[in-house]
Parts: sequence; structure tokens; C-alpha cells
Amino acid sequence: MAEDQPGVIGGVDTHRDAHVAAALDTAGRLLAVASFSATHIGYGRLLRWLRGWGELGCVGVEGTGSYGAGLARFLSAEGVEVKEVIRPRRQTRRGAKSDPADAEAAARAVLSGEASGLPKSADGAVEAIRMLRAARRSAVKARTCAINQLKALLVTAPEQVAAPLRGSSTAALMAACCGLRPGGGEAVAAAKMSMRCLARRHRALSAEISELDAEIARLCAKANPALIAARGVGADTAAALLIAAGDNPQRLRSEASFAALCGACPVEASSGRTVRHRLNRGGDRQANNALWRIATVRLRCDQQTKDYAARRRAEGKNDREIIRCLKRYIAREIYRLLTDPPVVPHGADLRQQRQLNAMTLDTAAAALNAWPTRISHLERGLIHDRDLAERYQQHLTQITT
Repeated sequence: MAEDQPGVIGGVDTHRDAHVAAALDTAGRLLAVASFSATHIGYGRLLRWLRGWGELGCVGVEGTGSYGAGLARFLSAEGVEVKEVIRPRRQTRRGAKSDPADAEAAARAVLSGEASGLPKSADGAVEAIRMLRAARRSAVKARTCAINQLKALLVTAPEQVAAPLRGSSTAALMAACCGLRPGGGEAVAAAKMSMRCLARRHRALSAEISELDAEIARLCAKANPALIAARGVGADTAAALLIAAGDNPQRLRSEASFAALCGACPVEASSGRTVRHRLNRGGDRQANNALWRIATVRLRCDQQTKDYAARRRAEGKNDREIIRCLKRYIAREIYRLLTDPPVVPHGADLRQQRQLNAMTLDTAAAALNAWPTRISHLERGLIHDRDLAERYQQHLTQITT
């Protein structure tokens, strides 16, 4: 393995303030270890230091999704091949731990071929989706906390405040609490002010979530129109799958590796004469949940999926086993959409072509057996449906010719 590598192999143990780098030669001898600041200037010094020992090959970076993200982007921009290194196991450390030892272990993992995965590039639309989704997740948690606190206050609030609000729906409760005015005794005034603050916080967070949802949907449609147009895939589902694959989904070697990444592949648990597979509880659980949502939507709306479920149910499988099988098939489909997405007709182009043919929305909807509102939403980019868009384009092409 060492003969295939250039002169120097690097390994970096990353931290918030400083990164520790180790340099090895192709024979596995440790050349030196040094520490550099976790800044752009520090990244440049680290790279110059590694190249000072000879021709630089690969650099193994630990924590490319957190503290090592900036360094990985810098090295990739400089034309250096970066490998993602998993944190060393405690058993291999034999109780001892130090940053220089971890940096050396990262370099040796690259030299031996153990670290062969490519990190996410984190420099495109998918990285923007990840950050927006993180903000949305915290906003949803804060909104849930606000409504729970308000309903808890409603239980112990003075009767003259709580009585008119009991039994109201969440929307009606929020609207009523936003309009509360100070008045009454100290306890009544405090209850009104607290409930009004929580209701207004809920309203502000709802507006923030809606704004984030719109931006996430726009970026998903920009990053991969074919994925968000697949049956059963919404903006939030597409976002989770795009984040799992990253801005460079080509780093995934096969659809089996993507299924393993999503925790949708069965794990062999055979022993002796017993041959069996168990449920995979690893992988990206948000991506796994996205596959589950796609499967449940298709079980309700897609006739082909319903027929498949009926056939497997006749074979003796229960619903949970059927969904596991569906997730594995869906993972294969999603992998193809991520790595080699087909061209999806754009809604604005379809609308322009319809208008050139002097066709109304009602006529187009009748020809496609769909509601005019759905055709309008498709043309304006409010919904994404690959099957409907392709049928629409085919119908318009036939009329034109």
C-alpha cells in the first residue's frame, strides 16, 4: 500500500481552537508532529508544513463534519486529496490518549487504506439547506415549548382568565391570548401578560418556520429538481436525504452504501446453522425517517406500492416488515436521483408552452385527469410532481406536433 502513495501522508486531529498534524513517510515512519491554529492562516501554515517534508499525497482529517470542516474545505480547494478519518476506538488506544497520537493514527489510517471515505464538500446548496434546517429544528422545538408552557399556565390561571379559553383549539387559543389586555389584580394581570407573551412568541416562531420552509423548498428545487419531484418526496424529506448525501453525492460508491448510510439495509446476524438478518439501527436516522415517510405516503397514494404491499402481505409479512422492504427499494431509487438525476420539465416552461397553444388550465387538467389548481401549482413551482410534469409535457408536445 505504501508504494502506491506519494512521499508524505498527513493526519490531523481537529479541535475548536487548534489542530494537531502529523506527517508520515510512505514507509510509515513518523516525521514530525506540530500544532496549528484553527483559522484560515493556520490552515495555510499547516499545508506548507506538510509540503515541506516532501510531495504531499493524502491528508486524513478527523471530524470533517464539525471542527475539521473548514480545514477539509481549505485543503480540497488547494488540490489536496482529503480522506475522512473516524475517531480511533478506545480499544486500540489501550487506555492512552493524546492529540499527537490521534493525529498519527489518522495518518496511519490513510496509509493503510482504512480511511478511504471522502468527506462532504459542504460548499454548495446542500450545506445551505443543512444550516437552514438546523435553524428550523430549533424554532420548532421553541414553538412546542411555548405552546406547552401556555397550556400549563392555563391550568393554574385565575378562573376569570382561564374560563373563556378552555376547550379552544390551538389556533383559537393563540389568537385569543395575543389579544389579552392588562387588567384586574396582580395575579390576573401577570397571567394575562405571561400568556400573551407566550402566544406572541408562538406566532413569531410560526412565521419564522414558514419563512425557513419556503427557503428550504426553494433550495431543494434548485439542488435537485428530480428528487423533490419524486412521488412522496416533500421539501423536508428531500432536505434530509440531500443532507445525508452532501453536496458531492458521487462520493457514495453504490446504492448499497447509500442504503447503509440511511440505516435501510438489513444487518446479518447469523451464527452456526442459524441464518438470519436483524434490523439496522445505525446510519443517519433523519434520512431513515425520510425513507419511512416516503414509504407511508406511497402506501396511501401509489397504486403500484399498494399492489406490492398486498403481494408481500399474502406471503406472510406484516406491515412493519413490508415498510422495511420498501425503504430498501426507495433507497435504491433515491440514490439514482441523487447521483444521476433525470431532467424534469420546468413549470414555467410548461406554462409558456400551454399559453402558446392557447390552452386553458381547465382543458389541460381535463386531459391529464387532474385538478386545475394542481396544474396551476405545478406551473408556478408550488408543487413538484415528476410524473405529472412528464405527462403534461408529453401532452403539450403531442398537441404541438
